[in-house]
Amino acid sequence: MAATAQIYDANTFQPAKAVGQLMCRVRAAYIAALDEALAREPEIADLEISAAQYTILNVLEQRGVDSAAQLCKDISYDGGAMTRMVDRLEAKGLVSRRRSEDDRRLIYLELTEEGRQAVPKLRACSAHVLNYLLRGFSANEVRQFEGFLARMLQNC
Repeated sequence: MAATAQIYDANTFQPAKAVGQLMCRVRAAYIAALDEALAREPEIADLEISAAQYTILNVLEQRGVDSAAQLCKDISYDGGAMTRMVDRLEAKGLVSRRRSEDDRRLIYLELTEEGRQAVPKLRACSAHVLNYLLRGFSANEVRQFEGFLARMLQNC
């Protein structure tokens, strides 16, 4: 990895104006806006899905995971919180648990048919919220921003 110049200096560093806290604030604003939009959207409001639950459903639909533990690792959630969220999604009929035939300790998470049908509607709502938050940006600026964020993740 190539050495880079230091962006921030400890003597002049202002955390509230720095990338880390700005990303946290944007994420919090996105989650709050998505929670509100999910609660308002007529086709999905009855499901009472939170932004956090949508994230789980989306990960299961996009790439699947072997277990709740793997899901926690993939999206950086606490194990206890994950169990409660999966319990809620299972109670809503959107997710099912299936014990592995090879290793009974392992429980697979799968979208139910109702879960598979809900994800595109949830995803459309998420896209609408992101488009709202990104108003005033060009598509090229958004692609560049995504590239910057991906590079930051590679540095992790």
